[in-house]
Amino acid sequence: MSLAAVFGAGVAKASSGTSTNKEVVGEIVMDQDVPLFSGAVKHGNTLYIAGKGAHFDGDITAHTDHVLNELQKELEKNGSSMEKVLKVNVYLADLADYTAMNKVFRGRFGPNPPVRTTVATYGGVPGDSLVEMDCIAAID
Repeated sequence: MSLAAVFGAGVAKASSGTSTNKEVVGEIVMDQDVPLFSGAVKHGNTLYIAGKGAHFDGDITAHTDHVLNELQKELEKNGSSMEKVLKVNVYLADLADYTAMNKVFRGRFGPNPPVRTTVATYGGVPGDSLVEMDCIAAID
């Protein structure tokens, strides 16, 4: 299967017959020609970013830094920033990495960090990432 079959790209407006201003602004992950999920969605003044992982060999420090950099790129591409993040979910492959993840995480969202939930996942994070994060942010 080609990457084009796995990752579609584009912007799509929701059309469910109801009034909405939902706009898909990130990649659309495909599962055999059927959309599986959107990488990022804008709704009103809110941006929702799907989970970002680190799919390479490395330790929790490298993976956490990579994931935070990917979130930052997606936020800035869509008119937001790390300082405007309202909520972050952190999924760890191993709860023993909690302290090391926090060392990289601390300060990345400015002086007023977002609300956060951190859990250890049973069976690991998809794609062998040591950490995955998603977020919700305000946009201008």
